[in-house]
Amino acid sequence: MKKVVVGLSGGVDSSVAAATLQDQGYHVVGLTLWLMKGKGQCCSEGMVDAARICEQLGIEHQIVDIRDVFQENIIDYLVSGYEAGVTPLPCSQCNRTVKFAPMLQYAKEKLGIDQIATGHYARIRYDEHSDRFQLLRAVDPKKDQSYFLYDLTQDLLAGSLFPLGNQTKEETRRFANQLNLKTANKPESQDLCLIEAHGSMQKFLDKYINQHEGDIVDLEGKVLGKHQGIHHYTIGQRKGLGIAAAEPLYVVKIDPVMNRVIVGNRAAGGRSECTVSRMNWVSIAETTTPIRSEVQVRYRSQPVPVNVIPLDNFRVKLIFEQPIFGVTPGQAAVLYDGEILLGGGIIEPD
Repeated sequence: MKKVVVGLSGGVDSSVAAATLQDQGYHVVGLTLWLMKGKGQCCSEGMVDAARICEQLGIEHQIVDIRDVFQENIIDYLVSGYEAGVTPLPCSQCNRTVKFAPMLQYAKEKLGIDQIATGHYARIRYDEHSDRFQLLRAVDPKKDQSYFLYDLTQDLLAGSLFPLGNQTKEETRRFANQLNLKTANKPESQDLCLIEAHGSMQKFLDKYINQHEGDIVDLEGKVLGKHQGIHHYTIGQRKGLGIAAAEPLYVVKIDPVMNRVIVGNRAAGGRSECTVSRMNWVSIAETTTPIRSEVQVRYRSQPVPVNVIPLDNFRVKLIFEQPIFGVTPGQAAVLYDGEILLGGGIIEPD
């Protein structure tokens, strides 16, 4: 019998992933990662719900304490990023270093199982021509989560299954209700687990970063107001600036050296190019010549045409056909060719 370890967060998606694989004849073992204390879906409440699902499905449930790994790779990573004036994207970092890699290692070394599965909405396909595992968008464009998975390696893709990639969220809910799963009608998590646990990103960051008052200035350096810490701001932000102006103003740059937040109109927030570091090439091998593709610079942003110029040290330059608003240092730029995710990396500051 085929065996698989399913990562269970306590939500409906991971619950249905486990039930689907069990229905397909797999011997399923549920695994929940203990990331941190708090009310987040992946923490205390989630562990209880995951245990209930395993009991309902009649499968083994294991919990692995990975709080130290989460602290080092996510919390410390976030805090240092915000202190440096960038807006880190924790989810892709978490998927590779905290979830998939430790889960697959635990499955192989402790349980003798070579495959893991999650409730992510994405697809994996092996391409014989390139001898690579390709990462594809989910069938449901509203739920596609491939953007957050760009940092997965070939080894991790080879050992992973995404049972929900070929269905819609509505179909997931319907299957959960047909099986009377205890999580069938559980509300969907809308925020990062850190936000769920602390109430807001600002409250989380204020716990770790001391507030230092500084100036909010326009592009000419004129002081328009005061801020209580650059970590409260992100590129493209309009609301919550606390300043009055004749036209809408947005955060266009954060200066950690001078402790300043720089604002301008929407046109000033457009960028025609950026440099991306820590590139992870997924569905294709690392390119040494320029290519054209599409890029998403945020999870909910629309893919736009881009010219990709390879640099050294896993870096590329992206040149957009038209200026893009809200290109944010610390966030991910993910390259696509239609439904195929080519690779991605982290947007560098100017």
